[in-house]
Amino acid sequence: MNSYKITASGQVSIPASVRRRWGTRRVQVEDKGDHVVVRPLPDDPIAAAFGIFKDRGIKTDELRRIAREDERRAEERKLRQYGG
Repeated sequence: MNSYKITASGQVSIPASVRRRWGTRRVQVEDKGDHVVVRPLPDDPIAAAFGIFKDRGIKTDELRRIAREDERRAEERKLRQYGG
């Protein structure tokens, strides 16, 4: 197990070998209180999800439309809750 320095701006480098193995430029960081869990995320989550739905006849464009609609609804809820 290696240790890594946290920069003054709060950044930690992920080793190149790990980034190459994951094949992504995005990660999810989950705060567990006394530790964090870092998971790779697909660079294009819609395209990644497409593989799950391709046998069901759902197209990538439709998944993107649904994702945009979900984001719009979430933003509306946030505005109603916090004002703005």
